[in-house]
Amino acid sequence: MATVKKIPTRLCIGCQEQHPKKELVRIVRSPEGEFSIDLTGKKAGRGAYICNNEECFQKAMKEHRFDRSFKCTVDKTIFDELSEQLFK
Repeated sequence: MATVKKIPTRLCIGCQEQHPKKELVRIVRSPEGEFSIDLTGKKAGRGAYICNNEECFQKAMKEHRFDRSFKCTVDKTIFDELSEQLFK
């Protein structure tokens, strides 16, 4: 009898829907306070998952979901940098 491997799911902070972890993009705040995109899913720090589309990113930004996920205020310049890296 074959066992079924469980696929890990994460909640998108934009659309608030569960998606397989591999379909989402992880944004990380490092212990030093720097924000970056984690494509490997292994960087150290506090992470938040978001769909790889601009609507989810804008919704999460507008509703301050990044602030809640990272437990700090995220500056507008950081949003601009992340948006440029994701949607260039």
